[in-house]
Amino acid sequence: MIHQTPLIATLVATLGLAFVFGTIANRLRLPTIVGYLIAGVVIGPFTPGFVADQALAQQLAEVGVLLLMFGVGLHLSVQELFSVRAIAVPAAFGQIGLVSLLGGGLAHAMGWTIGAAIVFGLSLSVASTVVVLRTLEERRLLETERGRIAVGWLIVEDVAVILALVLLPLFAETLGGLGQGTTRTTGLFGWFETQTVWGALSLTVVKIGAFVLLMMVVGKRVIPWVLHYSAHTGSRELFRLAVLAVALGVAYGAAELFGVSLALGAFFAGVILAESRLSQRAAQETLPLRDAFAVLFFVSVGMLFDPTILVRETVPIVATFLVIVAGNAMVAFFITLALRYPLRAALTMGASMSQIGEFSFILSGLGVALKLLPEEGRDLILAGAILSILVNPLLFAVLNRAMPWIAEHEREDNTPDQPESVSRKGEANMTQLTGHAVLVGHGRVGSRVAEALLADHVSLLVIEERQEVVGQLHARGIEAFSGNGLQPDILNAANLAHARWFISAIPNPFEGGNLVQQARAANPNLEIIARAHTDAEVEHLGKFGANLIIMGEQEIARGIVEHIRASRTKH
Repeated sequence: MIHQTPLIATLVATLGLAFVFGTIANRLRLPTIVGYLIAGVVIGPFTPGFVADQALAQQLAEVGVLLLMFGVGLHLSVQELFSVRAIAVPAAFGQIGLVSLLGGGLAHAMGWTIGAAIVFGLSLSVASTVVVLRTLEERRLLETERGRIAVGWLIVEDVAVILALVLLPLFAETLGGLGQGTTRTTGLFGWFETQTVWGALSLTVVKIGAFVLLMMVVGKRVIPWVLHYSAHTGSRELFRLAVLAVALGVAYGAAELFGVSLALGAFFAGVILAESRLSQRAAQETLPLRDAFAVLFFVSVGMLFDPTILVRETVPIVATFLVIVAGNAMVAFFITLALRYPLRAALTMGASMSQIGEFSFILSGLGVALKLLPEEGRDLILAGAILSILVNPLLFAVLNRAMPWIAEHEREDNTPDQPESVSRKGEANMTQLTGHAVLVGHGRVGSRVAEALLADHVSLLVIEERQEVVGQLHARGIEAFSGNGLQPDILNAANLAHARWFISAIPNPFEGGNLVQQARAANPNLEIIARAHTDAEVEHLGKFGANLIIMGEQEIARGIVEHIRASRTKH
């Protein structure tokens, strides 16, 4: 019997090749995203051999986008989003406006119509939510102020794209394309038709507002209740299903009933659930699926790429690439500086916004359907998007290497009251502590360790990426470095050669292994303590030289046994 299994074939090909090329990229010290994109090109229709089902791959990728946005929402609260409105709203619209002018000017230089210039410019100005969020998560920046600004910026851009998708059909005929004239909507609002721009705009704003209101009033009660009920059943399987049902169900309902994008709907479901005590558990349960489906997104993007266009349209592609990367980066950088944010935040925003992705594909597709944008324009947008996604992780790598100099520059120019311990380059900036404990990570575990050490009057130095946490430690007179513990300059300034203890309190076992390895190389006599979640992580960290590895489950079991033994002794 011959079975038709395009879904299985697509999953096997995409995940299998993504693993192979992702591993090769990792061995070559390249971002794994590069490997995923190459895997997509290999199984795409423009290269010989097996061709995966593009329609299925794109739908699977959409699931990845939804789960990623839901996960991001779980890490943010309404208050945190509201706190960055002063920069997110003007910056997002400012970037869209200025980069659209650059892209439109390029389209005009190529002899295209005003309609094509508008669609082309808009498509080059909207950053890929998936790429930015994945990059911020990998670098543990999502919960920092810079991460919150980036997320708020992206959300405003998403809303702007929704408005553009509504208005383009109304202006299409005026701009020389295929006029539709009427905007229709169904769902919760019944059947509406409007032939005016202001009518369509008002209707879209009303729908988005109704969705947000429903989520804030009804969703804030219903979603946490569903999760708490499933948790109380004691079934991990039911809880995981409840989380996925909420994330995907709210996203689908938002799109069908309110015309809101699927990604935005999933994000708001996560934001509402973030107020619940179960938010951390929900994030952990969805993490494996989120990672797998996010990989499918990058593979599906690679499948759209025709490598021969690099030869056929070299000059237009180079120009498009420069507008996307250099144009977006410079505009985002200067807008952030103009709004009086520090250099570090401006550089992070510039690197984050210097690429385009899924929403650009949607805009360009609509432009082609309305006869506004030539198919050549869609090809240029696709090629520019893929090249910008390839380059984006490299920009972050360069930025990460430059962070010590940036920290020094900010200290000298903008933060005179910052302690000498702020991470800087050079031997003169090394901490004066000796016989001290170096703690990497000041989260839920690290903060408890820090308080206990301080209570015992142990000299302590903390390395933490979140600038606001470092500021709070400085205010208490605690020596702290702002940055990633893997940066050689920061570890050098921590004076590991004369330290007594090194504590890795970060949850990532791979990053923890690298930290342990570097700490052991700096001081063979250093007592290194690390945390782990599984036996495999214990073995991994021990291999790199950790003296003591503490696993949560072991400590829980030990506490239970000690309590029982103490009870038996009393009786």
